[in-house]
Order: sequence, then C-alpha cells, then structure tokens
Amino acid sequence: MSGLHRSSSAPTKKGLPPKELLDDLCSRFVLNVPKEDLESFERILFLVENAHWFYEDNSVERDPSLKSLTLKEFTSLIFNSCDVLKPYVPHLDDIFKDFTSYKVRVPVTGAIILDETFERCLLVKGWKGPSWSFPRGKRNKDEEDHACAIREVLEETGFEASKLLNKAEYIEKIFGQQRVRLYIIAGVKDDTAFAPLTKKEISEIAWQRLDELLPASDDVISRGISGLKLYMVAPFLASLKSWISAHQPPLAPKSDMPLKGICVWKAKNSLTGNNSSTVMIMESQSSKCEVDVHPPDTGPGSSFRNFTFDIGPILQTMEAAFSAVRPN
Repeated sequence: MSGLHRSSSAPTKKGLPPKELLDDLCSRFVLNVPKEDLESFERILFLVENAHWFYEDNSVERDPSLKSLTLKEFTSLIFNSCDVLKPYVPHLDDIFKDFTSYKVRVPVTGAIILDETFERCLLVKGWKGPSWSFPRGKRNKDEEDHACAIREVLEETGFEASKLLNKAEYIEKIFGQQRVRLYIIAGVKDDTAFAPLTKKEISEIAWQRLDELLPASDDVISRGISGLKLYMVAPFLASLKSWISAHQPPLAPKSDMPLKGICVWKAKNSLTGNNSSTVMIMESQSSKCEVDVHPPDTGPGSSFRNFTFDIGPILQTMEAAFSAVRPN
C-alpha cells in the first residue's frame, strides 16, 4: 500500500492530490476530533473513510485534474502524508485488512417502504454495480436503530419516514457477523417524490412489484423474475410477505397497476460521476460519518490487538495548533 508516490507540486492531469490538500483533509477529519476517536485503528480508519468521501464528492468534482482513488489508495496517501500516522505505514496492509473485516460487523439498519396497496416496495440501486437493495446503511456511533433507519432513508431517497416508522415493525436477519434490521414503512403514496440527498451513492430509485421479486435462493446473486439482482433483497421477502398477509393495506389493489417496476428517479450519468439528476416517471427496463464502532462481535482483528496507537504526538500537534491561533 505504501507504493503510491505523490509529487509535492500541483497535481498533473488525473494526478494524485497535492500535499497541501492531504494535510487539510487530515487536519479536518482525523486530527481535530475527540481524544477517544484516536484510541484505536478502527476509529481512525472510519475518520479516514469520511475524508475519502469528502475528497471524492467535493475535491475531485471541483478539480477534474484530480484522480479518483479507492479507499485503500487514499488511506495509504493519508498515512504517508500525516507525520503522526507515518510510523504505522509498515503495518498498513494488516491494519486495512483488519479494518475491512471489522467493518462488515457494524450493524446495518434501513427500511422496507411499501406503497398504499402493499403490492410494491421501493428499491435503490447503488452508484456502482447492478444490484438493488432496500434503503439502508451502517449505524453511527451511539445511534439507535430506528434513528439510523430514518437517516439512511432520508439520505438515500429524500423521504422523511419518521412519522410512519413503527419501532416494533421490522424484519431482522444475520449475515455472517453482521445484523441487518429493516423497519417496515407501509402506506407511502406512489406519487411521492424521491431523490437522494447524498452524492455518488444512489444511481436509481424505483417502485418494484413484489410479485416480480423472488425469495432467497442458493444462488450467490439472487435475481427477480424481471432479472434484477437482489442479493440484499431476497432474504427478506418471505418474512415481508408474511407481514403483508397479516395486515390490511390502506388501498385495494389497482387494476391499472403497471406490470413492471416504475423508475421514480435516475441519475443522468453514474458512470462518469456526474450526479446531476432529474425526477422522471417511466417503466423500468426489467433489468458520511462516524459509524458505530461497538457492534456485537468477537473483538477486533489481530493487528488491532497487537498495535497500540500513540496519541501523544497527535495531542501535542493539536495543542501547538491551538496555541498558534490563541490571541495574546
């Protein structure tokens, strides 16, 4: 990971970020945080991940000469640029590997949004890749499950779900060591306007008919009848259909219901990173923050246990910075 080289001068076309930008990102997202957030590698890398999101969503978008980076590439640059992180560069591969493993144990919450007939649910497609899912995301530090679901739905669809969410109505599944809880938000009008509030996270939002979604199978990637990839949808369908059978929908099924899914929002171009978008209604083609670092698990990986992060230099750096700006 330490093989990336960066010039201290201004970046060339599609070049790596200059030192000045890396220093600014490190200071803004990594150094100036509460002391407890610098006591473990998993917390530090969550902070670096926030800096990476900001770099991709803002720095790269404003300056086309900057290269888009993976989180692993960006982490290497930050560690090599920041004096207090440099001592850990030789161990960075192990640290990042354990962080990736740890990350998949953070609880995820979201929502299954049903229309007024309970015949359709709202699905979102990620910025990269063909898979669809219910709106959901990782829980923030000290955040309650239902609050996370409300926040994620708002960020990914623009829909405020707090008035319709019932804390007792949810479906929960365990994938490996990760718990995923989806609250059932039923009775949403099908003409509701949806549009994500975050950049480069969602490429499409659509109402999909439940009768075209298949229950989970033994396939690695589950698909619906229409061909949609539903890896994170299929495991919840059997429980969802049981819930629907026990509840009366606000409206009776509509005879003029479209036979296929309805796209309600689509990014103009998710491949080039242009998140300019318009709201549209059409028939489908059948086809950031600090997260909770206390999930129920068996403990962090080996590099987290074997390394001790020395926060003394960071605190000294912060104190020196604060002293420099204090009035005499």
